[in-house]
Amino acid sequence: MTTFEEIYDCYAPQIFRVCLGYTNDADRAKDLVQETFISVWKNLHSFRNQSQISTWIFRIATNHCLRALEVAKRMPAAELPFDLAETKEESPEEKLNFLYRCIAELDETERIIISLELEGLPQAEIAEVVGLSNGNVRVKVHRIKEKLAQKFKANGQFK
Repeated sequence: MTTFEEIYDCYAPQIFRVCLGYTNDADRAKDLVQETFISVWKNLHSFRNQSQISTWIFRIATNHCLRALEVAKRMPAAELPFDLAETKEESPEEKLNFLYRCIAELDETERIIISLELEGLPQAEIAEVVGLSNGNVRVKVHRIKEKLAQKFKANGQFK
């Protein structure tokens, strides 16, 4: 069996990107990665190899993200002023940030699915993580990509 360090080194960057897709906040995503791997560390002895370890870790991360979103919903949010100047995003980093903002606007299941899809997980594993059929995940991935493309077009990102 691999060591915890090897597991962390292998999956932490992917888990960070998944958490960033949920939170759109790098600091909060780092906290969620830490919480995820604390749970992995505490429960590694109970992992029964009924699924791939990556599926198990992504499920833990997803659960932490969903709990964080529930807590965030209960917290009052400040409103943005209406007179903010809109800027066109040009650099790849800005486009990536825009993508994560768009992902953050999706519903919870869609965020999970697209985040795992972006990490390159096979759709069968994604189906196992979210508890849907492979066919349903395939359809949802297609629809989510269409939604994101529309958001990019509306923002002038695709020309």
